[in-house]
This record gives sequence, C-alpha cells and structure tokens, in this order.
Amino acid sequence: MDETEVIRVRYWAAARSAAGVAEEDVAVTGPLTLTELRSAVVARHPGGAFADVVGVCSVLVGEQPVSSGDPGQVVVQPGDTVEFLPPFAGG
Repeated sequence: MDETEVIRVRYWAAARSAAGVAEEDVAVTGPLTLTELRSAVVARHPGGAFADVVGVCSVLVGEQPVSSGDPGQVVVQPGDTVEFLPPFAGG
C-alpha cells in the first residue's frame, strides 16, 4: 500500500487572494508533473479568478525557478514546496 505524502503549495499576492489561503498541503502518493499539481490546486478552488491567476504565475519548485517550458515535463516530488508567484507591477 502506498503511503500518502504531501507537497506544500504556497501562494503569493493575487494568487493568495484568489485562493483565500497562503499555503496548503496537497496529498500525493508519488511524484506529479507541475501540470498535474496545477490541476489539483485549481480543483480545490473552483470559480472565481484562481485558475486564471495561477495560469500566469511564475513557479518555484524548492528554491529553483521553473522555466517557461512545458510544465508537463517538470516533476514535483512528495516533500517538495511549490510556490506560485503572480506577475508583479510597479518599480
């Protein structure tokens, strides 16, 4: 039997506002792609602007920025922390 582990997800600025929480744990039984993780968190926050905001966010897995390449190729491991950072305006 697989043991459930978690991926910690943190939201910043507009993503935090749209989610209504600063962070949450997503239960997993193994690695996910970033695409799968994004779908899982969007399903937790239906309606509103959350899906749109998360869709334009920069992403950190651990402390490493994820490039703008295919999120289906980015593997997120149980125990990782993933941060969604919306674009910031201003100077």
